[in-house]
Amino acid sequence: MFRNKMQLKFDAISQNEGFARMTIGAFIAQLNPTIYQLADIKTAVSEAVTNAIIHAYPEKEGEVELNASIEGTVLTVEIIDHGVGIADIEKARQPFYTTAPEEERSGMGFMVMESFMDSLEVTSKVGEGTRVLLRKNVETYSAKGAV
Repeated sequence: MFRNKMQLKFDAISQNEGFARMTIGAFIAQLNPTIYQLADIKTAVSEAVTNAIIHAYPEKEGEVELNASIEGTVLTVEIIDHGVGIADIEKARQPFYTTAPEEERSGMGFMVMESFMDSLEVTSKVGEGTRVLLRKNVETYSAKGAV
């Protein structure tokens, strides 16, 4: 079974969201995803990273960790911050809920992640940070069709 993994740590600043998005795209290219799978995964990771950048460190600097692994055709992506944490995960996962309305946020991040990936797990502890775990089975394709 094919296996590969990568780790990336970067400052929690908005300029690094695009960096994370492009990095995950390059990492999953080895699975030869469809353009739709690639777009879905990049969007889900972008949402998770943006959540960490916007919500985890409202009054201080911090870092975001992006860990990804491939086992066979299953991609697992973990986004971790060590920020303020989420007091009520179920509430935070509700559509249109946001802790940053002044930033004109739609509160749809978790819903987007959930709709584009096969699974979404969120764990958090107030004052310690949040971990978002995303999984997607990326069937590989050849020029002749599905393998």
